[in-house]
Amino acid sequence: MKHTRPKNLNLFTIHFPIPAIVSILHRISGFVLFLIIPLLLWMLNASLSSMESFDALQAYLAEPFIKFILWGSLSAFIFHLVAGVRHLLMDGGVGESLKGSRIGSWSTIAISLILIILTGIWLW
Repeated sequence: MKHTRPKNLNLFTIHFPIPAIVSILHRISGFVLFLIIPLLLWMLNASLSSMESFDALQAYLAEPFIKFILWGSLSAFIFHLVAGVRHLLMDGGVGESLKGSRIGSWSTIAISLILIILTGIWLW
C-alpha cells in the first residue's frame, strides 16, 4: 500500500514551540561545555604549574579575543545552568502545563540573557 501523505522533513521550515527551542539550546550548550573541557583543564594545569605559567596565563587571558572566547564559554555554562534548573523544577512538577512551560522557557531565556550580559560587563 502506497502512502501519499506529504512529509515535511526540512527542519528549517518547521515552527518549533519555545519550550522545544530552549530544550534544544540546552543540549547544544551542554555539547559546547563538553568541547571546552580540554581548554579548561589546560588553563587549570597552567595556573597550578608554576608562578611563571600562572602569570603567562593571566597575560594570555587579558587578550580581547581570548576574553571573547571565555565569554562565549561562560555564556554556554550560564544558559546550561539556568535551563538545567528549569528542567529540575519541571521534574518536581513545576511548570508542566503548556502555559507554565512557556513561562518557564521565556524566563530561562530572560534570566540567561541578563546573566550573560552581566558576565560580559564583568569580564571587560
